[in-house]
Amino acid sequence: MAVTMMRLQHAHDSEYQLEHSRPVQLFDQGMYREDSLSYSEFSRGKTKYRKLALKGDGKPQLHYVSASTVAEKPARPSLLRGFIDGAIAGATAGVVVETALYPIDTIKTRLQAARAGGQINLKGLYSGLGGNIAGVLPASALFIGVYEPAKRKLLEIFPDHLSSVAHLSAGAIGGATASLIRVPTEVVKQRMQTGQFTSARTAVTSIVAKEGVTGLYAGFGAFLLRDLPFDAIQFCIYEQLKIVYKKTVKRELYDAENAVMGAFSGAVTGAVTTPLDVIKTRLMIQGSQGHYKGVFDCVTKIVKEEGASTLFKGIGPRVMWIGIGGSIFFTALERTKYLLSQISESKSKEFLNARTV
Repeated sequence: MAVTMMRLQHAHDSEYQLEHSRPVQLFDQGMYREDSLSYSEFSRGKTKYRKLALKGDGKPQLHYVSASTVAEKPARPSLLRGFIDGAIAGATAGVVVETALYPIDTIKTRLQAARAGGQINLKGLYSGLGGNIAGVLPASALFIGVYEPAKRKLLEIFPDHLSSVAHLSAGAIGGATASLIRVPTEVVKQRMQTGQFTSARTAVTSIVAKEGVTGLYAGFGAFLLRDLPFDAIQFCIYEQLKIVYKKTVKRELYDAENAVMGAFSGAVTGAVTTPLDVIKTRLMIQGSQGHYKGVFDCVTKIVKEEGASTLFKGIGPRVMWIGIGGSIFFTALERTKYLLSQISESKSKEFLNARTV
């Protein structure tokens, strides 16, 4: 059955619909299950709309509002479409942020890695950027690619007053999935930032040779301990700010407004999770010598040997880095999502023009 306007069961019904209704506009190609409105239903002048059986992933649902009006209601994008668009937006935002703010991240890492009295080296602040981009791009793509459809589904499940739970959960789900790529990337990056290796390839081969493949996942537990709450909290704060602000201004947000909300959510989350970041950094860079046996042992030794304040080492650069990063990331994310929606809308219009009868 080719995609065209709805065919009625009888020829006179078809003629009646053509005479008394606007052209049916379809938003997507594909196979549909037909349902028809009989002549008698039209002639009785139904005033309430009736849903037509046009269901399928990502397919539109058309509604007959009256005998003389056809209104179109495009269905939400499919999960696959949501994943692809999210992946493109996430990859773009992640690469932009990482390239712009990498030196601040390097300084933060060296501050956290330095033992009491250690000196901070300010040379080679872009050390490891290339290898990190190679990991950030797929990790960011995977994170947003999972986050967006997960958020949409969870928002359908939870009532409006529990939207924050949906955002928290979607952030954690996205973070957990992306950690499979993020952790090896972070291990290699931080060991290069602290001068242990001069190239990503050397770092990977050396780590695998000395510590095995599991060496690339050093500090995995600490990473999840930091990143799952970080992702959940940051995206929840941002999404909730957007909801409240949009209700206030009653319009779509400008890039500058997204930037401010992104900066605020990033800075707050970065400050709160700094101790978890310090623990994660120490566990990831310790290598095969194993100074720390785990998260609890790391916390205990840091507090005992260096003082509790050490758990907040690098909080200044971290808050600045993540605050600015949040500003850039969410602006780039929203802008890319907008451009993708415009491209999709443009394609829909082209299809409409080709299919309208």
